[in-house]
Amino acid sequence: MDNKVIREKQDLTYLKWDHIRSSSGTAGTFLKAQSVISGVKTYYKLSNYDIEKGIVGHECVNEIIVDRLLDVLGIEHLSYQLIHADIEVDGKSYETWLCASKDFKRTGESKSALDNFYQINRKADESRYDFCVRKGWKKYIETMLAVDYLIMNRDRHGANVEVLRNAKEQTIRVAPLFDHGLSFLCSCYTEREIDAFDIMQDRPCQNFIGSRSTHDNLSLIADKSAVFSKSLTVENKDVLFADLTGILSAKHLNKIWDMLWNRWCEYEKLCNL
Repeated sequence: MDNKVIREKQDLTYLKWDHIRSSSGTAGTFLKAQSVISGVKTYYKLSNYDIEKGIVGHECVNEIIVDRLLDVLGIEHLSYQLIHADIEVDGKSYETWLCASKDFKRTGESKSALDNFYQINRKADESRYDFCVRKGWKKYIETMLAVDYLIMNRDRHGANVEVLRNAKEQTIRVAPLFDHGLSFLCSCYTEREIDAFDIMQDRPCQNFIGSRSTHDNLSLIADKSAVFSKSLTVENKDVLFADLTGILSAKHLNKIWDMLWNRWCEYEKLCNL
């Protein structure tokens, strides 16, 4: 068992939450907070928050599933923990599940959203994809596009990819993959919606690279078989969903697995064309 899920309830009522509107066109508010303890900065975020209903989403659980998926596939990414906690928002108390992650910036690095970095540094008429290739990020971008197809990520806008620069050492790199919560069945809140959800439907998504279709964006990958060095197998299901029983329903978890496995099989077919 990994330590990504902290089921023992924590007292995090001291955190101060900032209101961040969804930038993807998906209705909702996603609250964020941070703490610095013994010099270590930790970032926290909640699932979809409604001022009347409280925390109603399950995006934080999706983060952990994708975190484990990327571990299985051997892809560098920001690691998350899913924490059971008491919190306070606007004077109201809530018992919920939230995500925590460490700062991925190294000492001396500053960060810039990819969309801003592109606008400042692109050549005339250079596409976003071509710009990233010129900067040496082809493998990163192709991996991101493939992962976003597998999980049906609705929210890969230009600030969900970050460029990290160290001016003193004159280094530049792309941040590890992060922020995958608006994926899988993020729009489903009832058993009926889960039953009706089409796992292979190509839903419109906000993608900074490519089009609004995660499926069509796979055409940007010249060698699809070279993207993943490891494979997803049916045995990985237990790894992905370890310790999530009771946090999401069995029906919900099984539908996520069906979605991921069927999309993986479809991707493998595309690799063999």
